[in-house]
Amino acid sequence: PFKKRETLTRLYVGGLGHTISETELQERFGKFGNVTETEIVTRKDEKGNPTKTFAYINITLSEKELKKCVSALNKTKWKGGTLQIELAKESFLHRTGLLANSAEFYQSSILKVNTEAIYPFLKAG
Repeated sequence: PFKKRETLTRLYVGGLGHTISETELQERFGKFGNVTETEIVTRKDEKGNPTKTFAYINITLSEKELKKCVSALNKTKWKGGTLQIELAKESFLHRTGLLANSAEFYQSSILKVNTEAIYPFLKAG
């Protein structure tokens, strides 16, 4: 029998209400596939007020389910926001240094990785 191919997909979900929880995201997107990870990011102004809330969701689903998910949820109003769903741009993640909150730490970790990757060759030479 034909088995639908499921792949791990990383989604960017913009336009979230500032009070959204990871559980709510998992329930909402879990109808379409297996949510393995959610990461909520809230940008704040200088007074500490939330200005923008978005999330990254790792979800395992078929291409058909992905299309269904996007057409069902994209541009819908939910908990004080209007959802904007796209495939996450990994390069954007790295550029903003989300993985390490401080740019300094982020740069030093890149240098460290590069040096470690090159080091065996330097030693061998």
